[in-house]
Amino acid sequence: MGWLWAIIVGFVLGLLAKAILPGKQHSPLWLTTVFGIIGAVIGNSLAASFGIAETRGIDWGRHALQLVAALVIVGLGDMLYVSLRGRRRA
Repeated sequence: MGWLWAIIVGFVLGLLAKAILPGKQHSPLWLTTVFGIIGAVIGNSLAASFGIAETRGIDWGRHALQLVAALVIVGLGDMLYVSLRGRRRA
């Protein structure tokens, strides 16, 4: 069940990051989901290092760090995807 939640959270974070980032992102949906999963993992590890991974109630700090990490990963990953795809077609 943990993998299913990772995919769902990664999908939602990836879509949110794509919606927040300016301009058009060219990476496919499956890659956006992978970027979202990576962002969630990085955000969780940052939250754990800051000591806010597990709090009472909703973990807003952890979720914010996950979203920020997903924004960075989706942005950088899309740039890498476009540059690799452009080289392959040329």
